[in-house]
This record gives sequence, structure tokens and C-alpha cells, in this order.
Amino acid sequence: MVEYITTIIDLQPGDMIATGTPEGVGLHRKPQLFMKDGDTLEIEISGIGVLRNPVVNEKRPS
Repeated sequence: MVEYITTIIDLQPGDMIATGTPEGVGLHRKPQLFMKDGDTLEIEISGIGVLRNPVVNEKRPS
């Protein structure tokens, strides 16, 4: 995957690639757990900070 990304983006030392969790992981948890509208996704790197993104229900085109 990193090799493929480097064909598209010029990575520099310190760059971070966040791939997330594969689809379907929440389905196999007991109890099941899914992100939902209103949740907040947080990624923290010690000494750098926290990136927070809201989870928003995507509206489908009509």
C-alpha cells in the first residue's frame, strides 16, 4: 500500500498514512458497534496533537 501511495503522493519524513479499520469490523463485535451520525472520530499523536472529525450521515442524491 505504501508503495502504491508513493506513486501518487511525494511522501516526506513525518508524513502519516491513516487507513482506518476495514469495513465490516463493527458487524463482528459483540455487541455490534457502528459509527453513527453525531459521533466524533479522534486520532491522537503524542506530542503533536489530536485530529477530531465529526461523523455525519451522508445524504444520498435523490
